[in-house]
Amino acid sequence: MTRPPIALTCGEPAGIGPEITARAWDTLGARLPFFWIGDPGHLPAGTPHVEIHAPEDALHVSARALPVLRHDLPGRLTPGQPNPDHAAGVISSIARAVELVQEGRASAVCTNPISKQALQDGAGFAYPGHTEYLASLAGVDRVVMMLACDALRVVPTTIHIPLADVPAALTPELLETTLRITRDALIRDFGIDTPRIAVAGLNPHAGEGGKMGHQEIDMIAPLIARLRADGMNVFGPLPADTMFHAGARARYDVAVAMYHDQALIPIKTLDFAGGVNVTLGLPFIRTSPDHGTAFDIAGQGKADPTSLISALRMADRMAQARG
Repeated sequence: MTRPPIALTCGEPAGIGPEITARAWDTLGARLPFFWIGDPGHLPAGTPHVEIHAPEDALHVSARALPVLRHDLPGRLTPGQPNPDHAAGVISSIARAVELVQEGRASAVCTNPISKQALQDGAGFAYPGHTEYLASLAGVDRVVMMLACDALRVVPTTIHIPLADVPAALTPELLETTLRITRDALIRDFGIDTPRIAVAGLNPHAGEGGKMGHQEIDMIAPLIARLRADGMNVFGPLPADTMFHAGARARYDVAVAMYHDQALIPIKTLDFAGGVNVTLGLPFIRTSPDHGTAFDIAGQGKADPTSLISALRMADRMAQARG
């Protein structure tokens, strides 16, 4: 049975989303059918596209043109300058993609970058970002952000909070939930029967026996021991400065870090252009390029589609793993 195509949201129209969408289709074509939910007038001039009436039509159109599920956005488009009139339409394109994947008419959701400020200013967007909005649409209380490329998968336990707030936010409950959601997703969505999970320490040298902090001794190590006793293949806490070289990465399938930069610095160093943002814990597959709207180069033909192409390919592989 042929899988449904992937739903790709429009993202922020004044950013690079329309450009990288067109270039992703040019690279993938019929080999990986997806359809774009957006305003056809926002695509770069000369982009071959066909308006479709239903997601399944994309399977027959992708070989010759970008399939577009029309989603009109009122107001003028000026690359690099967000228009408040677009905000409500950008938000509803995300909701539309989720509705289609929940109905089984799309195999996954891939999201183009949004501007949170533009959505807040133009439509009172009440969520910190894509992830929280998707969780709300799905009726899920807790999701996990994973960044992935061919060389590394990494999960930050705490995300967009000041570094000074991390120790208080890093509770046993949060870390355990993160580890369990990550383990379950690697089994279901990546086809890894017994995922090997490496856990970083919070402090330098993983606390060095309590000389540089006690979170490893008091909380992280006991939790790992309990989860190992439950059958989870998890180990650590490891010093973060020695767990991301090639030899260390060969020992695990995913690294769980304690805070944002601890996770994102290694993956952006290894593969800045090709990293993919994956939301774990949703009842559907969601991927996204690991970059922003790039207003400074929007409309100039300079945008690199590598991360979006990687995100679409990863969504397709995850859909295959789910069956």
